[in-house]
Order: sequence, then structure tokens, then C-alpha cells
Amino acid sequence: MRRYFLEVSYTGSSYSGFQVQDNANSVQEEVEKAFEVYFRNRIIMTGASRTDTGVHALRNFFHFDMEEEFPARSVYNLNAILPADIAINHLYPVDTEAHCRYDAESRAYHYFILQRKNPFLKDRAHFYPFRLSREELDGAAAMIKEYEDFTSFSKRNTQSKTALCEVKDSRWVERDGCLVYEVRANRFLRGMVRGLVGTMLLVGTGKLSIDAFRAVIEARDCTGADFSVPGHGLCLVDIRYPQGLLGPSLY
Repeated sequence: MRRYFLEVSYTGSSYSGFQVQDNANSVQEEVEKAFEVYFRNRIIMTGASRTDTGVHALRNFFHFDMEEEFPARSVYNLNAILPADIAINHLYPVDTEAHCRYDAESRAYHYFILQRKNPFLKDRAHFYPFRLSREELDGAAAMIKEYEDFTSFSKRNTQSKTALCEVKDSRWVERDGCLVYEVRANRFLRGMVRGLVGTMLLVGTGKLSIDAFRAVIEARDCTGADFSVPGHGLCLVDIRYPQGLLGPSLY
């Protein structure tokens, strides 16, 4: 049996998330369907990071097993079968024990804020035309790195056994006409990035003080956080693995 990591990118506007769900279209369902059409055999995918409804990804992964060697030329055909909003970028042979979710060292998300209307970015960034204090936003983003328990930024009914996360990077930057929140951590909780962004926007507009933001974190109660920012402003931009885990890409 051979194992492969499949690197994909997608826009999430047409999907109810990354992982297969009952009565809802997902990225995983489309990828598994393309494999079944091409190989005439069902191949079950395991996903690396479960993005929510409407969330995009520049770099997400599946792993799967095949008895025979995967023909690299098949990626072209699989991309032809997949919808235009999903693409296979790379295919990596890996050790049979490698796991695309549990072996990941870190994941990075960017959340895009538009403060001026831009029709070309309406489905890639959250339009938020309110005055924001960069000083307050930067202070809140830096504060996040002081903590490990992010219970306050996890939606309820989660399967996570712990709310501990190691946040390695947390900052606001300006890029291509957008205000962007960049965050990297070893793991993320359900709704965590959107909860952080929504609550920091309250700080940036003066509706929540920086001390009150700290109190939200320390309360370990999600009722104090704001999860209302939409999914289309969020993008999974990177997943990193230990050096040597991924073999040379076959595509």
C-alpha cells in the first residue's frame, strides 16, 4: 500500500466546508468524486484542516492510500474533472504512517478586511467601512501570543479535547488595498480565527477596550467573543510539515 499527500487550493464560496457532510456539498466530496470517476474506484480522503462554509484555501492537504503506484499524469485528468474552483497543485509520495492532519507543525490563516468598496474582492474580503485604530488592533494581535488557552474563541459543540494552541505569529498588515490579519499556530479551534478577528474589530472601533479584550481571553467563555465576521474573508494560506516528510512532488 502506498500513501500520498494531495495538495489542493480552492475558493469556498460554493461549498459548505472542506469535510464531507450530510446533505451539503463539500470540497472533499468533489475531490473524492473526481477520483472515483477517473479510477473507477472509491478512494477515501483524510483532510488536514477543516475549513468552514465559504472559507478559501491556497494550500490545504488530503492524504490517501493506493495499492498501485499513482500515475503522475493522472493529475492533469483529475483537474479536468474537478470544478473550476478546486485545483490539485501537487502530489507527494510519503511514508505509509504519515498523517496530513496530525503531522502538521503549523497552519497559517489570513483574514482580509476591505475598508473601501471593491467589487473585484467582494467574495474574498469582508467589507468593513468603519474607522479602525491600528494601534489598538496591533495591541490586541500582540496580546494573543501571550496566551495558550483559547476556549473563548472556540465555538461550542466542538470535538476538540483541548483548547490549548501555540500561536506563533499574530499581526495586522496592509496589503493590496486590504487590511489583513495574519496568524500562524500549531492548531486552531472551530471558529477561532473568525472569533479573534470579530472581537479585535470591536477593539479597533473602540467598542471594546484592550483591557476588556484581555478579559474576554481570560474568561474562557465564548459568549464574550464576536464570531459574526463572514467566512469569505478567511483563507488558509499554508500548512507546514517537518522537513523531509514530503517527498519530491510528482506533479
